[in-house]
Amino acid sequence: MNKKSLIIILLLVTAFGTSTSRAQQDAQYTQYMYNTMSINPAYAGSRGVTSIVGLHRSQWVGLEGAPRTQTISINSPLRRSNIGIGFNVTNDEIGPSDETYFDANVSYTIRTSEKGKLSFGLKGGAHLLNIDYTKLNVETAGDRAFANNVDNRLSPQVGAGIYYRTDKFYAGFSVPNFLKTKHYDSSSNSINSSSSEIADERLNYYLITGLILDINQDIKFKPALLTKAVAGAPLSVDITANFLFYEKLTLGAAYRWSAAFSGLVGFQVSESMFLGFGYDAETTKLAEYNDGSYEIIARFELKRSYDRMLTPRFF
Repeated sequence: MNKKSLIIILLLVTAFGTSTSRAQQDAQYTQYMYNTMSINPAYAGSRGVTSIVGLHRSQWVGLEGAPRTQTISINSPLRRSNIGIGFNVTNDEIGPSDETYFDANVSYTIRTSEKGKLSFGLKGGAHLLNIDYTKLNVETAGDRAFANNVDNRLSPQVGAGIYYRTDKFYAGFSVPNFLKTKHYDSSSNSINSSSSEIADERLNYYLITGLILDINQDIKFKPALLTKAVAGAPLSVDITANFLFYEKLTLGAAYRWSAAFSGLVGFQVSESMFLGFGYDAETTKLAEYNDGSYEIIARFELKRSYDRMLTPRFF
């Protein structure tokens, strides 16, 4: 089996579901602890300063048509209020499919104790879907199911989340999109005059948690957990263990259940800038056909004289 044949199978079975109903999942991230607003709108403004995050992920490097994801976001608290706002743009490519997400996020925070705060978040946005079937090697020439590309198919998105935090602990639950939009292409199945379903956006449920443990004055241990559930796909569980040295250097490892091992490194370049890198090595048979996956993330924070961090910058 060559690489092109393999990616076609992955596209039609693993990533999208069956040939008639393709269940779409949100993009996955190894450095999710630094990119929380992309999955939970309640995170907006929680760091107490204006925070800008950019991330690039290349999955299954060396495999033609493999997923690539880019995201950029900005979030900030509104001064002298309990409200946080944020904006996020994500582009996710896999094989013939190109999806772009635009969303605005708003959160409201209440104090639950001397150290604890609970935020409620809402997200509203849009999803743009393009599918170029000419990128596929179709076994049967002229197959009507692949005769018409999908161009700029737009659908709305509405999501919500909750996020609890102290100086040493955080936990959140979210559903980035409640609208189960189904896209149809009536022209591809005109023989029986019924519409053919080409994409089915299903609900993704996220549970995220982590804490900070002081080993000594200079070293901190930062375990984290991300669980993602979506109908029609296996449960995804990421377990991460990071060590922070001198509040500058982060080294860690992660395991994605039945999927991959990861290595992570991050460096606090300055008070305002953080850079991170993650690498995934597959534990499945897919490892024979690719050179792993990598992520690069950069976070830049704008602090003014009256700003102060409401939580440690570690999350």
